[in-house]
Amino acid sequence: MGKAFSRARVRGLAPVLTGLVISAPLSVLYGQGASGGVRNIEAGMPPVAIHATVGDAANAHAAHGHGGGGGSNNLSYHGGAVQTAPTVFLVFWGSQWNNNDPSGEAGILQNFFGGVGGSSWSNTNTQYCEGVAVGTVQCGSNGTHAGNNVTLGGVWYDNTSAAPSRPSQSQLAAEAVKAASHFGYSANAQYVIATATGNNASGFGTQYCAWHSSTSSSSGNIAYTNLPYITDAGASCGANFNGLGPNAGITIVEGHEFAESVTDPFPSSGWVDGSGAEIGDKCAWISSGQGASADITLSTGTFAVQSLWSNAFNSGAGGCVLSYP
Repeated sequence: MGKAFSRARVRGLAPVLTGLVISAPLSVLYGQGASGGVRNIEAGMPPVAIHATVGDAANAHAAHGHGGGGGSNNLSYHGGAVQTAPTVFLVFWGSQWNNNDPSGEAGILQNFFGGVGGSSWSNTNTQYCEGVAVGTVQCGSNGTHAGNNVTLGGVWYDNTSAAPSRPSQSQLAAEAVKAASHFGYSANAQYVIATATGNNASGFGTQYCAWHSSTSSSSGNIAYTNLPYITDAGASCGANFNGLGPNAGITIVEGHEFAESVTDPFPSSGWVDGSGAEIGDKCAWISSGQGASADITLSTGTFAVQSLWSNAFNSGAGGCVLSYP
């Protein structure tokens, strides 16, 4: 099965998947207490894959009886696409960003994505592929693999008017469609919709730290991320996590969303485990031992990241790693 076939297949697959996901009652929204994974949060919209808060992840890790890992089973292929040449587009949405970035999050994100391509950290994504049999766990040399040729495709301050103060999923999706029109559409693109301090979607910091999803457009399915102003949530979303500094959560959280958007751009049609957890969920907020969050050094600076799940680690048993191979 070739890359072109699988991408076309996924464009038609995502609406079907939306209908197959069992929705939780809207009153529970993001499934507080869960370690991450797919949720339906707005009627009529595709599912979102949430990044758990530090507290929720700790509870989930404790329930599994260990410091991390999000379950013992490996990720498996669900028939959809991976991003073979990942391109990140950063959108700083709304006039609320104008002269209003107290933690310098815009610059940190640009520097991170300016240097992460080719790193041993993001190379973990490359063991996952598309165009192989559903249920595949180890790609080997088969299929078309996710790429480590990551580029920052562009930065857009869409700031001529104010963004909604508490944007809904449908409003964030509409901004992603607008961004795809501004930058140009690509099946390998992920559009990161960053909201300004104090203007984040409801539930941020208490029920999730960020989430990624997809939406349809006339060009094809669009992979996008809802990225709140991370330092607004303090320690719940990574401030000073593992002693990595007050801004650690910015790249820990967005690095998590980036890797998941590479390996499962249209949740959950790519690589997920039997519980619905993605490459980042299984290793979220590990504070000690194998896979603990740490700084990595890129050509553009030093950045805090979490580990990512590697099916190949530990002779194929899987585990959380900061580099691959």
